[in-house]
Amino acid sequence: MAAAALYLGAALLGGLIAVLLRLPPLVGFLAAGFALGAVGAPDLPYLEPIANFGVVLLLFAIGLKLDVRTLLRREIWLTTLVHLGISVAIGVGFLGLLAVIGFGFLAAESFGALALVGFALSFSSTVFVVKVLDDRSDTTSLYGRIAVGVLVMQDVAAVIFLSLSSGEPPSPWALLLVLLVPGRRILYRIWDRVGHGELQALFGVCVAVVLGYGLFELVGIAGDVGALVVGVLLASHPQAGELSRSLMTFKDLMLVAFFVQIGLHGTPHALEIGLALLLLLLLPIQVAAYAVVLWMMRLRRRTSFLAGLVLSNYSEFGIIVVAVGASTGLLDDQWVVVVSLAVAFSFGLSAIVNRRGVELASRMSRLLPARDSDRLHPDDRLVDIGDADALVLGLGRVGSATYARLRDEYGLSVVGVEHDQTRVLALEDEGYEVVRADATDLEFWNRVQRAGRVKMAVLAMPFHNANLIALARLQAAGFTGKVAAVARYDDDVAELERHGADAVFHLYGSAGFALADHAAEVLLQGRTGTQPGPHPPARPGDERDVLDPLERRAEPA
Repeated sequence: MAAAALYLGAALLGGLIAVLLRLPPLVGFLAAGFALGAVGAPDLPYLEPIANFGVVLLLFAIGLKLDVRTLLRREIWLTTLVHLGISVAIGVGFLGLLAVIGFGFLAAESFGALALVGFALSFSSTVFVVKVLDDRSDTTSLYGRIAVGVLVMQDVAAVIFLSLSSGEPPSPWALLLVLLVPGRRILYRIWDRVGHGELQALFGVCVAVVLGYGLFELVGIAGDVGALVVGVLLASHPQAGELSRSLMTFKDLMLVAFFVQIGLHGTPHALEIGLALLLLLLLPIQVAAYAVVLWMMRLRRRTSFLAGLVLSNYSEFGIIVVAVGASTGLLDDQWVVVVSLAVAFSFGLSAIVNRRGVELASRMSRLLPARDSDRLHPDDRLVDIGDADALVLGLGRVGSATYARLRDEYGLSVVGVEHDQTRVLALEDEGYEVVRADATDLEFWNRVQRAGRVKMAVLAMPFHNANLIALARLQAAGFTGKVAAVARYDDDVAELERHGADAVFHLYGSAGFALADHAAEVLLQGRTGTQPGPHPPARPGDERDVLDPLERRAEPA
């Protein structure tokens, strides 16, 4: 118990220091792991199972949001294959140069060993990238979908390598896993019965761990891939979004163990630390490679660099690859420590870079030639909002209800902005005018400014960081209209006001005001026996919006 308290305290202290330094908490968790390893902290035998549990839940949650058809798109599979080849070639060249100059133990390594290390460094971390995308609310944006698709294809390549290197192919029983496709109907019926709350969360954990991880491991396939596959199979259920959100806190707590564990892979020496730091020099080249390949797929320069920046890190799969190589005699054991350090350092560096990733991508866009809009990928062409009076950014439950109120009660010409294609199509079928766009895109806001008529923008996206970025983009484009926003917490309200929002509505506080209005109306009706009068105009995010039929979507607010 004392060891557990030590680990928990170190993780909390590291996370707090990182936040005070304006860095993501995961950087502090990594630092805590290094500190615990350096002082010789006692082993915590259940740390690794907890970390693995967090990764399984993370991959299951990714699957719940993933449309498997996106993996068949050229910008996914071709980008993965081309970048894999480029990354291995660059890694071999760089390590070969260090070997020629006689750096450390590299001089004795064979070409095959260097190629294996280059292969290990070609992967990006699924855990890290999805965490960054979640924090930005960009998992379903175009660059977010591309990044997740590339990660899935990389994971498949890693699983194939591990299967071949073990010399043990999957069991013939693995063919029976195809029965999960028709079998998901049974899971759907069970899911419909469990309802909401803790029972639904328990259902999700059991499906991810038992059917996903456990069943796939039983037939010789990586359990992490199984969790992802089962999540994909359940993604079309109406409550998939709700289940993903219910697992979020639990998953994030488990992932703290994962990040702490990364720093515990042996006590490094100066030579190993130096080589790990040198490997970070490959990351800018990998960003450039991603950006150029995606640009050649006719994506916009900004989209290409956003995807490249978020993928600019090394993966925990790289550690597994070199560990397998070391166990089979293909690599020196020192590579396990070196690659573990490189992975940890890349997380810290990438976290710092991606904290301003949107701004960096906009600046770096100038490094590639521009294309006319009609020559761009259909999903990445600039859109115009026409003659709208108001924009509603984010058309989840609160946003769609706000749109309907502005249009129907106030007679405004309203356009919604949403980056989730599924939600866009559903809302268009209901008569909403929606453009599929990224509200954090400066070029989109330049279009809004040129339209000249927009008087108001409502920031109704579900994550505070996304609303802050959109507010900054509005201001950078010279928008002079009024800006209203929703927020969940008091400090978020204060921050949005501090950054220039004209009106900020506390989501829960406003719901309380509306509930009081309803209660008072019922009381007055009981006293007078008359019907209540018309409702006053609803605030964005109040309880009346929550009771609106549009609120019954399975999508997040």
